[in-house]
Amino acid sequence: MNVVAAGDGPWLDDAAGRLVRPFTVSNGRTRPTVALDLMSQVRATGAPPLGYLGPEHAQALDLCLAPVPVAEVAAHLKLPAAVTKVLLSDLVDCGALTTKPPEFPHHPTDRALLEAVLDGLRRQL
Repeated sequence: MNVVAAGDGPWLDDAAGRLVRPFTVSNGRTRPTVALDLMSQVRATGAPPLGYLGPEHAQALDLCLAPVPVAEVAAHLKLPAAVTKVLLSDLVDCGALTTKPPEFPHHPTDRALLEAVLDGLRRQL
């Protein structure tokens, strides 16, 4: 068994993967206190967080120095989106992050947009 811990990163085992299961990071919580979409933009406020932060909270905060979507934070942390949303909502609750809903240039049911997506899918097949 080869266990690797990169700084404050997740503990990994070559065969088993992550040694700390994702939902232990959020203390078993599955629902964020703040409504976050995968495309919601989060950004650090610069204010020091109030209370204890785990290493994943600190990593998430470092990723949010510039506006970044929730999905991108989850990808960098290698955590499920549900867990990442809980971590980010903790940071919003303690004043360390601000959030902004996603901005869509088109209405999601815009016919031209849907046709462009369909054309792109057809080209892939």
